Amino acid sequence: MEKELLTVIVPCYNEQEVLPFFRKEILLVTEKMAKEHPCLEFEFLFIDDGSKDGTLDILRKYSAEDSRFRYISFSRNFGKEAGMLAGMEHSNGDYVVIMDADLQHPPAFLPQMYEYVSSGEYDCASTKRTSRKGEPKLLSFFSKSFYKVINKISQTHIEESTSDFRFMTRQMVDAILSMQEYNRFSKGIFSWVGFRTKYIEYENVERAAGTTTWSFWKLLLYSFEGITAFSTAPLYLAVIMGLVFLVLAIAMAVKTLICGEEMWGTPLIVTLVCLIGGIQLFCMGVMGQYLAKTYMEVKDRPKYIIGETERGTPRGESQTRRNKS
Repeated sequence: MEKELLTVIVPCYNEQEVLPFFRKEILLVTEKMAKEHPCLEFEFLFIDDGSKDGTLDILRKYSAEDSRFRYISFSRNFGKEAGMLAGMEHSNGDYVVIMDADLQHPPAFLPQMYEYVSSGEYDCASTKRTSRKGEPKLLSFFSKSFYKVINKISQTHIEESTSDFRFMTRQMVDAILSMQEYNRFSKGIFSWVGFRTKYIEYENVERAAGTTTWSFWKLLLYSFEGITAFSTAPLYLAVIMGLVFLVLAIAMAVKTLICGEEMWGTPLIVTLVCLIGGIQLFCMGVMGQYLAKTYMEVKDRPKYIIGETERGTPRGESQTRRNKS
């Protein structure tokens, strides 16, 4: 019987409180899966994203106790996108899972995900929340609005309320890794590469321990990242607004000439100048965002730098796989 390897990728940032709970839960689930599927083997790849607490010490301990537990520690905080990318680039599995350590991505779904993907009917299994229990109403409103907006202005459809919790084939992972842009928005990338995906619905689960590092402001900036990464529609705002004000100016001039009216007062002129100036600055800001992304892509900086792994400090080898082929 040919062996199959499943790599579980777990991005971590200040997760020392929840890691013991996660380890206990993931081992219970995978041990049961190993008994039901003797051909299945596991490796657990933790990505320490420059944590400032005791996360790295815990990962060192886990790795020393069990060779299946691997870890990569970044030289500083590079963000979750870099963590997921590093995990996929350094995974060895025939199947690859990405999940959070806070148990908001329940490991209990892994057997069901494996059945869907290993059957060959699907290339990916993901989870989709049916409720946002425990989430602030304002955050829920903006989250729903984001999906409505991006699906209207982008050619890539992104399923609403899905998470980064995904069970994928090696073929799909390799397709994702072929997209080597610096500015990454994985929710869009997962959809853009295509492949058959099964969505499993579940009720929202709160963190097992610790606190989230995702603030409203960070999520808002992340949503802008997604919009500019998968749509050029915002660039058309300048054209549309320019045409609107051109028509308005012509209409005002015609009305003044025909009716013989005097030019309106100073307050109106000041208001129009401020309005038009504000719109111009807004449009310049939108174009600046796209230019900034181009600038970052051209510089071709590494998306992350490895400071340490379970094998020690990397020496004499590339610390990031930017051009894996």
